[in-house]
Amino acid sequence: MGISAVDFGKFHFGRIEIDGVTYERDVVIDRGRIRKRKKKASKRFREEFGHTPVSVEEEIPWKCQRLVVGTGRYGSLPVMNEVKLEARRRKVALLILPTDEAIETLANQPKRTNAILHVTC
Repeated sequence: MGISAVDFGKFHFGRIEIDGVTYERDVVIDRGRIRKRKKKASKRFREEFGHTPVSVEEEIPWKCQRLVVGTGRYGSLPVMNEVKLEARRRKVALLILPTDEAIETLANQPKRTNAILHVTC
């Protein structure tokens, strides 16, 4: 399991190409499947962080050994402490990197790895 079949194309501010499809919003890669990040559950924390963070309230793809969170072009996506604690509790290695570095990590080491990728800021 993992995302070994996923092929990353170009990543530009506000746009990422995966498997030949361009996405203009945050994406989640869960065991090779790509879906839109549903951040509605995390919106209530927006004021506290100045940005909608990744929170345990949203659907995080935990069925993996490693979860890579791409925090955007400039690393602006906050990841709440509860997510870090939950990753530790589940024994999932959590890597929090700017999205271009996250993509590089995913391309080089896709095995048993899921991802949440922020495509702007």
